[in-house]
Amino acid sequence: GEIGPFQFRALFNDLDFVLVNGNHHEAAAQIVMIDPDKKDSLHRKLNRLTNVKLLILKDETVTPFDFLKESISDLDTVPRVYLQDIDGIVSFFEKEMALNTAMLNGLVLAGGQSQRMGQDKGLIEWHGIPQREHLANLLGPLCESVFISCREDQLAGIHENLQALPDTFSGLGPFGAILSAFRAYPDRAWLVVACDLPLLDRPSLEYLIQSRCVKKIATAYRVVDDAFPEPLITIWEPKAYAVMLSFLAQGYSCPRKVLINANAEVITAPNPEALQNVNSREDFEKMLANPAFSSQLAVDQSKHEL
Repeated sequence: GEIGPFQFRALFNDLDFVLVNGNHHEAAAQIVMIDPDKKDSLHRKLNRLTNVKLLILKDETVTPFDFLKESISDLDTVPRVYLQDIDGIVSFFEKEMALNTAMLNGLVLAGGQSQRMGQDKGLIEWHGIPQREHLANLLGPLCESVFISCREDQLAGIHENLQALPDTFSGLGPFGAILSAFRAYPDRAWLVVACDLPLLDRPSLEYLIQSRCVKKIATAYRVVDDAFPEPLITIWEPKAYAVMLSFLAQGYSCPRKVLINANAEVITAPNPEALQNVNSREDFEKMLANPAFSSQLAVDQSKHEL
């Protein structure tokens, strides 16, 4: 049978934009080729020119037709390039892609059971306040909105100044938390951080954002010890949602497996120590004795005094 809109969404999930032939199909936006040899054909399709983004003139002797001026009220403000100006055409698409880049939300993963730690890792006060609040404060200036991912039974304990995002994919750990975020805001990208990272700092987050590759499903740091991507300090793009659901449909619920087997950008961290996590009491004691933690704690205290 014919392919419907739901099938199109899946087929085109990996694509950043699609060019269609305006002679045969309608589109959400249009690029108009101004060629005297095609004047009559263009005149017959004026009803399809609903959102003209670019005029491509055949050469320097060509100007927009009068009927275009009458039909398109803002024609004078529409960018124009000549057909031979390949760099100009490429630049137009690059700018359009930048303008349509998904806004970035922050997600602090705080819904785990913390069984190995023996206490809620999101409530440990590494920096004088609960870690989940500390991370939300780090993400705040860098993201459009920041949410605390949590279980339903944690909602009452989330500080009133924080936005909670309870899991709607339960029993799947961080994988379910990320899916829950996409279910709530499918058109946003998500900067996901785990709450067991006491050394995570703003420069590390800024570098990840600067290195963001929107053409891929995610941008992640590489774990120093094993060279695998770290899924819980990662920017997940909207296109990752369908990919993660397809993995889940095949019985996989490991976000790292998605990064390894799908099209992800994996980069080296400028400060690998910032990625060090604390999952157990033994890790906890080691972190307290870590000079890097003592140094960061001193910085936090000096900021507080200021």
